[in-house]
Amino acid sequence: MASRGIAGCGLALALSLAGCGSSGELPNGLLLAISRFEKGAGGAPKPHSELVFLSQRGGKWVAETHEDPSAPVFHKALLYQPPGGALGILTLGGSAPGGPAALKLWHRKADGFERETVWEANFGGKFSRMRDAELADLDGDGSPELAVATHDQGVVAVVKPSPGGGFAVTELDREADTFVHEIEVGDLDGDGAIEVYATPSEPNRLDGTPQPGKVVRYVPKLGQGRTLVADLGQRHAKEILVSDVDGDGRDELYVSVEAAEGGNLEIRRYDAGTDPTGGRTVATLEDPMCRFLVAADFDGDGKREMVASAKDTGVWLLRPGADPQAPWTVSLIDARSKGFEHATLAADLDADGDAELYVASDDDKEVRRYVFAEGKFRRETIYRREGGDSILTWNLTQVPVSLMR
Repeated sequence: MASRGIAGCGLALALSLAGCGSSGELPNGLLLAISRFEKGAGGAPKPHSELVFLSQRGGKWVAETHEDPSAPVFHKALLYQPPGGALGILTLGGSAPGGPAALKLWHRKADGFERETVWEANFGGKFSRMRDAELADLDGDGSPELAVATHDQGVVAVVKPSPGGGFAVTELDREADTFVHEIEVGDLDGDGAIEVYATPSEPNRLDGTPQPGKVVRYVPKLGQGRTLVADLGQRHAKEILVSDVDGDGRDELYVSVEAAEGGNLEIRRYDAGTDPTGGRTVATLEDPMCRFLVAADFDGDGKREMVASAKDTGVWLLRPGADPQAPWTVSLIDARSKGFEHATLAADLDADGDAELYVASDDDKEVRRYVFAEGKFRRETIYRREGGDSILTWNLTQVPVSLMR
């Protein structure tokens, strides 16, 4: 069963569904940005970009898939509404070698999706990728802009809607042969000017050799360029979180420092004014990496916790104690959940005021929902993918079901 798509991009019902939820329908669903890898010529994996929409209908979880043949990868998908425009889905796409990367805004129409290109660029390296983005009012004018991280020439940019239509792009930084993996926004020093945090590093290495990295900051409203926030030496981070986890009214920066060969992953905390060579280790996991950190009040006690989804050892719950600068309590939510990215989201799909946890266990080709009840997290599989192709889920985001139908 399929409907015709606009600009050559179709929308089709997925064939593999799993899980039953509560009766009726939920007001919100999930959107997954996925890379699907099928075997190409000579056995080399051929990537395809997918958006998978998950919604609950009549107590059953239903999946729909949208593909963009012009982008071999969607690194992220998020909701975005330009001033005066309609709410849509913004995708961050990567290119084939030598081609341009693109930010695209998709609007649901009766016969498919209509596409608007927000920003398209070839950065001049081996390949170009729009890797991560966050929305915030970066210049203090009352409207949100996009802070964007890219590969492989280290471009960090702000994308702002123009009053007459279209979008203006301002580069904050550029560094040759550099991957910027992650963007976070927040206000650590409490001055009201939103800060942009980014994680540049040397190009990806998977052979265990050192990959030096750091965390840097920009403050567009104040005209402040790159400032070193965390010097990670011969290690690097592909995941950071800016959030007020300890409830003191001010944001903190948490950095997932990937393990050196034979070592452990560290989650370090940085406050405003922390020396870049400092940072307090609040948790250590015996895992090479963790590429998703999320924070919410999952157990309903009025205090926020952090969830860290590590590559090999599962999904972990981290609780700050009376002294949030001291090591936190670490407990295991699910040891049978794995994935290279291990995409994770805290969301309230049923709009009851309590956060649920959603995790993509790509090694199992499943998306799972965790709800805290009677002193523990209860797991439910809401999506199971069939077929022989391998997948990588880049992110999950909450979307209203009105965008899915």
